Amino acid sequence: MSATTFNETPTLPRPPGVQAMAALAAGALLLAGVAWISQVVSGRQAALYLLGAALGMVLYHASFGFTSAWRVFIADRRGEGLRAQMFMLALAALLFFPVLAQGTLFGEPVRGLVSPVGVSVVFGAFLFGIGMQLGGGCASGTLYTAGGGSVRMVLTLLFFVVGSTLGAAHLHWWASLPSLPPISLVALWGPWAALAANLVVFALIAGITVVLERRRHGRLVQAAAPVRHGLGRFLRGPWPVLAGAVGLALLNFATLALSGRPWGITSAFALWGSKAAVALGIDAASWPYWSAPAQRAALEGSVLNDVTSVMDFGIIVGALLAAALAGRYAPKLGVPLRSALAAVVGGLVLGYGARLAYGCNIGAYFSGIVSGSLHGWVWMVAAFFGNVLGTRIRPLFGLEVERVPRQTGC
Repeated sequence: MSATTFNETPTLPRPPGVQAMAALAAGALLLAGVAWISQVVSGRQAALYLLGAALGMVLYHASFGFTSAWRVFIADRRGEGLRAQMFMLALAALLFFPVLAQGTLFGEPVRGLVSPVGVSVVFGAFLFGIGMQLGGGCASGTLYTAGGGSVRMVLTLLFFVVGSTLGAAHLHWWASLPSLPPISLVALWGPWAALAANLVVFALIAGITVVLERRRHGRLVQAAAPVRHGLGRFLRGPWPVLAGAVGLALLNFATLALSGRPWGITSAFALWGSKAAVALGIDAASWPYWSAPAQRAALEGSVLNDVTSVMDFGIIVGALLAAALAGRYAPKLGVPLRSALAAVVGGLVLGYGARLAYGCNIGAYFSGIVSGSLHGWVWMVAAFFGNVLGTRIRPLFGLEVERVPRQTGC
């Protein structure tokens, strides 16, 4: 009697279906938000709200996490996420540098996010890096994972706002410490020389991750087979991480076109927290942070007039829609005590560090570098070392240090 061998292709698990109620709720929030913002502010502000929603969907579907990408490289030399960040930066720099050198886009004035480089930036970025690993996400990751249903990340976001408010209250002292003035490499070297230098550094960093990953593992990590294809994959994910890199670069450029400056996130947190402080009877308006006319107007006006706030709201709603379309919206109320403590501490450190460093992984790192700001590169180096320390202390809070990238922004 002979045995018969069957060669069968393994069947991939069936992906979850669309969560109709959550998707309808997210769609209603998008439509209501557009109608409301158009009415009380402007059509352009409503378009920025939709742009934020698009960013939230890209972040969620591509699981584009800065925090997890840095952690798995630090812990196990897996560099796919870092290479995707370098690709995103390279594509965005190609778009941004010539336009910023010209100073206009489609006939409208535009400017980059160029900030001073000093003690405040180095210390703030280092703190932010620690907070990324304890809080479980960066600024963009906190927003889109909170929108995607993570109750723990809602806790991180709450204390992110508190930390940002404290940072705004103290920033004048930190800004008085030794620093260089804002330095734009685009203005200093010209757009093409600055672009060439940045592209070389992006390629060098990506190349180093390849060498180190192959040295550790013998090969580069292989992406899992997609569970959806075609239009279904586009609408419901998951996307390749490089698709996320392209989407974020293009949408940041769209932000520049619509708002006149690149994408940012955390200045809104300081605004929300300061407004809450005023409501509680704290004289936040007396802080030097709010002394400039534009800043004072933001504090005294509606948050819907603030570009960053409107885009942040859009990111949360867009991530909610993406999670519902993917069938992955499943909030869990229970958070282990040590994990909750890490979220509180991480959120506070994230917020405080972001204000000291004039931005986060988006406003300082992504948008700073593609604005040609030297401050963006200094932020990256200091934040990376903060991530190294944060990765080392995660286990003290019962947090995992995974060895391969996972489908989350945390």
